[in-house]
Amino acid sequence: MTLEITNTSGLLVPANEMQSLMSFAFKELDLHSDCELNMLFVDDEEMTELHIKWMNEGGTTDVLSFPMDMPESKEQAVTLGDIVISPRVAADQAKSGGHSVEHEIFILATHGLLHILGYDHVELADEVIMFELQESIVATWKRS
Repeated sequence: MTLEITNTSGLLVPANEMQSLMSFAFKELDLHSDCELNMLFVDDEEMTELHIKWMNEGGTTDVLSFPMDMPESKEQAVTLGDIVISPRVAADQAKSGGHSVEHEIFILATHGLLHILGYDHVELADEVIMFELQESIVATWKRS
């Protein structure tokens, strides 16, 4: 797995843990170990611009995913895409959720990866599947 991490947010992020988590998630999701993924941590201004440009929604958000290539089989290594996370929004959500900022970032990164792979949460049934999977991946990774 190749994970390129860029942090322009001005805040500290758990970059080393992201490598470990995404490597674990790739195995759990049966992705080729040579797939590539980009992860960007940005400030509110940049996240707001991306949110408006790509989602046509105002204000900042927690995570955005930009898929590139979808693997046709588990034997195919592709560039999956970009996950963009706002550590400041993650911190706010962590506080209201009663857990650490790092945990929130782990959940958001996994959530972003699932979006890249085609998971969505528009319908309640799909939301349950996606949210249970992201929680399971992070919890299992933390225990490993």
